[in-house]
Amino acid sequence: MKTAKPSILVTGGAGFIGSHLVERLLADGHAVTVIDDCSTGSLENLKAVSAHPDLRVICSKVSECRGLAEIVGAAESIFHLAAAVGVELVVNSPTHALKNNLHETEVLLAAAVEKGVPFLLTSTSEVYGKSLKPAFTEDDDLLIGPPNHARWSYACSKLMDEFLALAYSRERALPVVVARLFNIAGPRQTGRYGMVLPRFIAAARSGQPLKVHDDGQQTRSFCYVKDAVEALIRLQRTPAARGEVINVGSTEEITILELARLVVSVLGSASPIEFVSYAQAYAPGFEDMRRRKPVVEKLFRLTGFRPETSLRSIIELTARA
Repeated sequence: MKTAKPSILVTGGAGFIGSHLVERLLADGHAVTVIDDCSTGSLENLKAVSAHPDLRVICSKVSECRGLAEIVGAAESIFHLAAAVGVELVVNSPTHALKNNLHETEVLLAAAVEKGVPFLLTSTSEVYGKSLKPAFTEDDDLLIGPPNHARWSYACSKLMDEFLALAYSRERALPVVVARLFNIAGPRQTGRYGMVLPRFIAAARSGQPLKVHDDGQQTRSFCYVKDAVEALIRLQRTPAARGEVINVGSTEEITILELARLVVSVLGSASPIEFVSYAQAYAPGFEDMRRRKPVVEKLFRLTGFRPETSLRSIIELTARA
């Protein structure tokens, strides 16, 4: 009788990052089980591997998944990527963001601890909040905005996910790794929920204005999705990373105005650049982070890897997809 191949569980596996992770795991010879309710992801993201014999896709929220305990118990490891994503979604639906992030993580952790399944939680650079530091390290204090600004609900929900996961690590010896992702970009990313690079590329392609929020001097560091996937896989395989929080991102920093100009240049577009206030784009009182650049020495020390795909290459690769 043929023994079933151990499976890696990827929640949010039909999403932008999750689908790239699923493709990589399958290419490496693993069986993969995906749980995704497709609220922000899409099965279209998995079309290249949809017929793969080692892929199982379950269209469900984690908390409503039938047989979750058995699926988790049979998994060799878990990558938990399922979450509410995008500033636009968070501002417009803060209740959804809070409940979706907190409850789904809690349910999955409770299932994982029964069999001690290695658990990688993807978190976000948003947890650093409004700090004005030029670059962020994992041990920095966090400066979150007030609760009457819905923009910070996402950061708080993901931070609580971190606290909860690390509590399971300390109290129940669950092998947990927390990866804080910084502005991951690449093919299949949608601009529907406010992600800036796919919005700019779509506008430049169609000759529409690239809309830059505020003064455009806020800076970001964009990491290629396949570099992020490499980092996540290495972290999951590294025992020394368990119980730790690790930044995952690029250190190539650029202002949003410079990004718009670079996209126009790389695509040979004639699109103009327009400035839009935060109040127009989101709501009165909206706050944003001025800088979001990671220090990735911990990632390199633990795994020997650091993301190095240039921003120009990320734009070219994304535009060609």
